[in-house]
Amino acid sequence: MLKQSARILTVTVFLLDLGLVALGFVGAYWLRSELLPLAAPALFPSPLYPLSRYLPLLPLTLLIWGALFLRNRLYRSHRTVPLYQECWEVLKISLSGAVIFALAIYVFRLDSLLLPDDLISRFWILLFAAVSCLLLVGEKVAIRLTSRRVRLKGFNYRTVLIVGTGTAAAEVVDSIENHRWWGFRVLGFIASETPLPEPLASRYSVLGGIEVLPRIVESRPVDDVIFAVSRRELERMEDLIASLHEQGIRTRFALNFVAQPKARVELEDLDGIPILTISTGPTNQLHLLGKRLVDISVASTLLLASLPLQLLIVLAIKLSSGGPVLFRQTRCGLNGRLFTLMKYRSMVEDAEERRRELLHLNEMSGPVFKLRQDPRVTSLGRFLRRFSLDELPQLWNVLRGDMSLVGPRPPIPEEVAQYQRWQRRRLSMKPGLTCLWQISGRNDVDFDRWMELDLEYIDTWSPVLDFKILLKTIPVVLLGRGAS
Repeated sequence: MLKQSARILTVTVFLLDLGLVALGFVGAYWLRSELLPLAAPALFPSPLYPLSRYLPLLPLTLLIWGALFLRNRLYRSHRTVPLYQECWEVLKISLSGAVIFALAIYVFRLDSLLLPDDLISRFWILLFAAVSCLLLVGEKVAIRLTSRRVRLKGFNYRTVLIVGTGTAAAEVVDSIENHRWWGFRVLGFIASETPLPEPLASRYSVLGGIEVLPRIVESRPVDDVIFAVSRRELERMEDLIASLHEQGIRTRFALNFVAQPKARVELEDLDGIPILTISTGPTNQLHLLGKRLVDISVASTLLLASLPLQLLIVLAIKLSSGGPVLFRQTRCGLNGRLFTLMKYRSMVEDAEERRRELLHLNEMSGPVFKLRQDPRVTSLGRFLRRFSLDELPQLWNVLRGDMSLVGPRPPIPEEVAQYQRWQRRRLSMKPGLTCLWQISGRNDVDFDRWMELDLEYIDTWSPVLDFKILLKTIPVVLLGRGAS
C-alpha cells in the first residue's frame, strides 16, 4: 500500500512540476511583454508578439524539462537528502533546460517558423528559466515542510529493520532519532556478533538472530532493512540479501567499515555495473568545471596585463646575471602526475648542484628545503621572490591545466617520496599558485601545519573558498609577507 501511494505521489509531483514549468512559461511572457515595458521602457521599449505565437514552444519546453527531471532522479526518496541539495538540482535543471531550449530554437530555426520577421526574445528565455526555477524551488520547500510536519505527527512513515547490534547500528539509530522528520520507524534489531549497547537495549527489541529475518519480513510490514554489520558478517549474508530483493524490500548498507570521516560516498553506474565510489576530494563536476573556467579567464587576463612587467623582468635577469631566464623543475601534480613547473630564475645557475652543500642549514621541518638567507639567491631574485614575481610564468602552467590558481603548492618528487601516507592526500587536488599556506604565513608555517592547511582546503573546498583565498592573497603578495 505504501509503495503504491509513493508511486501515485511521484506521478502527482511530476505533473505538478510540469504545470509549474508551464506557469513559468506564461509568467515570464507576461513579465517581459507587459510589466517590463512599463517599468523600464528604455530597456524594453516594446512588448513581445502575441502569446499565441509563443505557445507552440510550450510542448518543447515540457519535453525538455520533463526529460531533465527524470534524468536527474529528482523523484527518488528525499527523506534524507538535504533541502539545499534538492534546490541545487532544480537550479541545474533550469540552467540546462534553458541552454537546450535555446539551442533547439537555433538549430531547428524555430524563430523563422513562429516569427518570420523577428527573433524569439533571448531575455524571455532567461526570464522563463528564472521564473520556473523559483516556482519549482518554492514547491520543493513547501512539499518538504509539509511532509516533515506530517511525519512528525506519525504519518507517512517507513518501517525499518536494522541488522546488527554493534556501534554502526547504534549510530544509525541515533541518526534516525535525531531526524524524526525523515519518517523512519525502527521495528527492532537483528542480533550480530556484538551486543546491543545498554541505552538502546532499553528502548528497542532484539528480535532474534539472522535466521529469524525471513520470518519477520513475511509476518510484518517492513519497508527497509539496514545492514550495519562488519564486512565479514556481510559476506555471509549474500543469499539473505538476494531473498530480500526478490521480495521487493529495499536494503541499505552502513559502510562504516570503508568510509572515512571526510569521505564522499557516491553510487555510480559503469555500463550497468553498480560502482561504489569513495572520494576524499571534490567530486562536483559543475563546480570543478567552473574552477577551470575561472583559471583560464583569470590566468589569460593576468598574463596579458603583466606582459610589460614580465618583459622588464626578463631584461633585468639577462643584464644582472646572464644565463637562462626561466627555471624549469619537475613537480608532482594531480594524483602524482609529473609536469614541468616554470619560474623566473631567482638563483645562480648552479643552484641545484649547490643545494646539497646547504642541506644542514635547512630551516623547515619535514622533507622540504627552505632557507631564509639562501646564498644561492641573487639580489634581483630576492626582490622577485619577495613579491612573488618569479612565479608569473606559472600562469602558463595554469593555462595548460597542470595547475590551478588556488590549490596546494606542487612538491618535487623527492619530497613526495618522503611523505607519510596521510600527507599524500594533498596530491588529490590539482596544485595551485596560492592556497591557505600562502595566506597563513608561507615560510613562517612549519611543515606539519602546512600539510594540515592543505588537507583542510581539500576537505572544505568550494568556489567561495577559492574566491576568499584569492582576495587574501593580494595583500600578502603586495606586502611580501612570509616570503624568503
